Amino acid sequence: MFSTSRGLDSFDQYLQDVEKYPLIQNAAEERALAHAARTGDKEAAERLVTANLRFVISYVKKYQGRGLGLAELVCIGNEGLLKAVKKFDPDKGVKFISYAVWWIRQTVLQALAEQTRSVRIPLNQNSNLARLSRIDIALRQQLGRSPTIQELAREMEEPVETIRALRRVAASELSLDAPVDRSDGNSASFGERFSATTGADIEEDVESMARRNFLESMFDTYLTDRERKILYLYYGLDDGEERTLEEIGALLGVTRE
Repeated sequence: MFSTSRGLDSFDQYLQDVEKYPLIQNAAEERALAHAARTGDKEAAERLVTANLRFVISYVKKYQGRGLGLAELVCIGNEGLLKAVKKFDPDKGVKFISYAVWWIRQTVLQALAEQTRSVRIPLNQNSNLARLSRIDIALRQQLGRSPTIQELAREMEEPVETIRALRRVAASELSLDAPVDRSDGNSASFGERFSATTGADIEEDVESMARRNFLESMFDTYLTDRERKILYLYYGLDDGEERTLEEIGALLGVTRE
């Protein structure tokens, strides 16, 4: 598999070589390969990987211009593909590529977040993330809608690119291996939980969990118990129901301010 240390000429050759790998023909072949891979069949696992290398190239192109070149993004995306092959369960009723795309995405986002931390985010990153959260809430109440990137940047007195970078870091904090509490009392990693999810629910779960993890971390670090309770109610972190400040005031006996 391609390594960035081999240079751009090698990457050009890699792009040509990838075209030679045959695609998986149907769902039955995919299930058979996946079952074999789960039992330790290295050839089956390699077939799942090579058949999807073209998809990785196509998918990671949209992340260009964020600090990593295409060759680096392809290498990182391939790492996510390998993780997906190791963890995929064909009996869950999800197509392999639908499962793999989120491992690829997560791996790329983590790499971009590391790049962002070293290049664009100042050392007081966590403080800035907490401040961004507070300002976002204030502007939502003031404007009656979600603030734009430009409005957040103006209020924080930071460049627009810094706000974008902060948001990317926040969105990439979700780990698919992190345990997730479930309503049935069982515990599973987000990746395991994902394998039983299909369609639009997948993206919604990813964004929801990333948002929750980020907010909980910031609130627990920087807020008092009272402030934390108010914001948990505002974002619906306790029961999934987001409340207005008026509703929170009625519940807690405090004013809108």
